[in-house]
This record gives sequence, C-alpha cells and structure tokens, in this order.
Amino acid sequence: MGELPVGDLAPPQAAPRKKRKPWVTAIQVTISVAIVAAVFVYAIPKFADYSRVWAAISAMSAGQLLVLVGVTILNIVSYWPQMVAAMPGLTLAQAGVNNQSSTTVANTVPGGGFIANGIAYTMYHSWGFTNSQVGLSLLLSAIWNSFVKLSFPIIAVVFLVFQGSRTASLLIPALIGLAALIGVVLLFALALSRKVFARRIGRGLGRAATAVRRLFRKGPVEGWDEAAVRFRKQTIRVVSKRWPALTASTVVSHVALYAVLLLSLRFAGVSANEVSWAQVFGVFAFGRLLTALPLTPGGLGVVELAYIAGLVLAGRDHTTVPLPEFKAQVAAGVLMFRALTYGAQIPLGVATYVIWQRKKSWRKPVPVHTTEPEPVPAAAAPLAT
Repeated sequence: MGELPVGDLAPPQAAPRKKRKPWVTAIQVTISVAIVAAVFVYAIPKFADYSRVWAAISAMSAGQLLVLVGVTILNIVSYWPQMVAAMPGLTLAQAGVNNQSSTTVANTVPGGGFIANGIAYTMYHSWGFTNSQVGLSLLLSAIWNSFVKLSFPIIAVVFLVFQGSRTASLLIPALIGLAALIGVVLLFALALSRKVFARRIGRGLGRAATAVRRLFRKGPVEGWDEAAVRFRKQTIRVVSKRWPALTASTVVSHVALYAVLLLSLRFAGVSANEVSWAQVFGVFAFGRLLTALPLTPGGLGVVELAYIAGLVLAGRDHTTVPLPEFKAQVAAGVLMFRALTYGAQIPLGVATYVIWQRKKSWRKPVPVHTTEPEPVPAAAAPLAT
C-alpha cells in the first residue's frame, strides 16, 4: 500500500475493516473454484468442442483483432467519466487508476467486490477525498449502474418486438426488471424529495442491515436515518449539476461493453441472420444482471455459460452452418469477449496499482476540519465487469 499514515488509510464504515474468518474465505474459494471448473471443464464442452472454438478464434484476421482491441480500450476508458461525474475534483487519470486497480481485485478474489471497495477508499483518501465524498461517489455510481442494468432488459424486449422476434420467454424477466427499476427509482426519488422520507428509508435500511448482522453475531448499525438525510443533501448538490454527465457516461460504458460482445461474435463467424444485434443485446442485457450474483470473481464461468447458452438458443434454428460449428463460433465470440473485458483487466490493474504507489504528486491529506460522517454505507462493486 502507499506510504501514508495509518489514520489516513483506515477505511470508513462503508469499507470492510475486519479480516474475514479463514473458514468463510475457504468456503468462498471452494465454491468459486467448483463453479468455474464445472463450467469450463464440463458445461461449455457440452456446447462446443474447444478445438473448434480455437479454430474460430484463430480465423480472426489481424484487422479484426485490432478493431476488438480498440473497442475494448474504448470500453475500459468509458467507465472513467462516470467516476469523474460522481466525484467532484477527481481527474480522469485518477479515475482510471482507481477503477482498474479495484477491478483487478474484484476479478481475482472471491467476494472481491468488498475488498475492492476498501482499495477504492484507500486510494481516494490518499488523494485527499473525505469519507462522505467517497461514499457518495460509490453510491451514485452504483445507483446509476443499477438504473441502466435494470432498464436494458426492458429496452431489449422492445427492440425484439420491433424486429418481430419471439419474446414470450423474455417477458417475465423483463417485467421483473421493470418492477425492480420502478422500485429503485421511487426509493431514490422519495429519499431526495423530503427529509422525512430520507430519514424513514435510512431507518428501514438500518433495521435490515442490523437483522443481517445479527445472523453473524454482530452488533446493530446506528445513525443510518441521519446519515440518509445528509446523503440526501449531498446528493441533491451533486446530482442537480452532474446528472446529465452521470447518465450519458453510464449509458456509454454499458453500450461500449455490448459493442465488444457484438463484434466478437461477428468476427467469430456468427452472422446477423443467425443471431441479430437485438437478440445479442437481449442476451447481453439479461446476462448483465448475473454480475450482481457474487458466486465467482467477476462472474467468471457464470457469465460465459449464460451468454453461450442464451445465444445458442437464440440462433440454433437459423444457422447457416452446421450446428456444431455454429455453437463453436458462439463460444469463441463469448470467450474472446470475456478475455478482452475480464482477463485483460487483471494485468492492467496491477500496472495502475503501481502507478498509484509511485505517483506521489497526487497525494493530499484528508481535510482535518471535515467532521461530516459519511453517507449511508454501500458495498458498491467496481464498474468494469
């Protein structure tokens, strides 16, 4: 970690401070390894032979690979403006260092989202940001990402309807997403509309958090009602000026991620006649919801299987090549997509962590006069998944 006083590095309540029990970590690691092994050793080979998959990947031209790398870079960089919009005073370079470093942890450690959250706090503190600034930034990023993730399945169904595709199997998930989106928007709107609503929501969340903590024999949380009121005031100040940038940057980052998947599939040989862009978007939209399940780091194995199964199901009745070859092309496209958007993040995060340690000119002390407690705690995961 950085060469800062311990007091400056101590994460606030929103970031985990206690070391997890070894047996909890062991269970998480065992479950994650079992899921990943089952998917890549058993499940994916049921869809496609790896030799055929590699043949489809090898058939990509140098130009196609360069295009994929370029779109992947766009996708990676597209997350940073959202962080800048959510954190006044943050530079684009700092956002990149923070995002990539925390993403590497989230992609490699079981339950790494919480640890990555702590790393994000540590970096922000070293740059002089306060607990409330960091907490608000993570919450706004999480809320805006939730808005987009929950709205995409609904948009996907609309696209498919206009294309004349069968959407009956997608209606129930879309309706669930719509109900969840309405609930999140209403909750957020109520919290911002009046102090009394913010206080009630904070008190309710505090009770829910206390009930969960009791299961692990931990004490109750306190002060979430007043923290919600402070969060409301801070949020109104930031959102009133930055909501267009927050919304635009969030949408762009998710669309750029979809573009990597679509191009990976097309370059692997999956034609528009077999799986249309709208069907790819539909599978992508519902697959993105799976990233909320902390079963494996970065959804490794779970996401790949969901995308491959969904795309094969969408195009198996419209193949222009033998079905085994089509399945191999789908698997090749999905695995290429994940290699670029998941695997490439890991070494990049190592490099940005080194930059954080050595970039002393960015270091600033946290203002000592700031005694304002942080807003309602959040376990916001890194953006790039």
